[in-house]
Amino acid sequence: MNHLAARSFSSATSLLSSGYRVASRPHCLLRTPSVVRPISYPPSRIATTPRTMSTSASGPDSRPIFFFDIDNCLYSRECNIHDEMQKLINQFFRKHLALSAEDAHMLHMKYYKEYGLAIEGLTRHHKIDPLEFNREVDDALPLDTILKPNPGLRKLLKDIDRSKVRLWLLTNAYVNHAKRVVKLLQVEDLFDGVTYCDYAQLPLICKPNQAMYERAEKEAGAAPGQKSYFVDDSHLNCVHAAKRGWVTAHLVEPSLPLPPTPASQYVIRDLEELRTCFPDLFKS
Repeated sequence: MNHLAARSFSSATSLLSSGYRVASRPHCLLRTPSVVRPISYPPSRIATTPRTMSTSASGPDSRPIFFFDIDNCLYSRECNIHDEMQKLINQFFRKHLALSAEDAHMLHMKYYKEYGLAIEGLTRHHKIDPLEFNREVDDALPLDTILKPNPGLRKLLKDIDRSKVRLWLLTNAYVNHAKRVVKLLQVEDLFDGVTYCDYAQLPLICKPNQAMYERAEKEAGAAPGQKSYFVDDSHLNCVHAAKRGWVTAHLVEPSLPLPPTPASQYVIRDLEELRTCFPDLFKS
């Protein structure tokens, strides 16, 4: 499964520096009802069906793949979507397991730490339908009133030289949530596809399970031994991606402390720093 783990890394380097500015939430809407406007989007253009290997008239596609996490990565954690989700998850635990608020929170945290996803513990130990969880949690998030198009993110992604690398989304969310987020940010058309945690199929497979990274490689059409890049805000996800051999950047926003032990070869405070980490991947 971990067929890329033997790939050697160059000596780990950290692109940490002082003077990072705190993001001013350029892609989050202020929660003022009077300024919220409905936005129409075209049908999804993100591929979600698995494929084995990308090919062209000249043969297999040898371009590396750059995998991007979605939540708290394509948008700032200061949008507070994570906090909204925690409230809905705790509410789900209370409703379906008949728990007190305190017990619901404790069990939620226990499952999150053990499995990486609260829903994993719910399906293992309580026979909860993951799709019901998705309806009451992810699909219930008021994303339309929180996220807005992010021109800066769009420019960053468009500046990546697509003749050198392909872009692919890799998330532990279900496909509905993944598509909602990238539509609202208006970057949907810049990714070739998405690998997501399939709530419709048990057992659930998600990051940092190596099987999830393997699935992403397969669905993105990576050739055996092909180089892959990855950016994620999760320390654990980055640790396991780096172990697989992916060139990994751990996103730690300026409002958060730096981890005592780096998760991977690169640590960044903002996605814009990808330009410095991987200058060869960007248009000159």
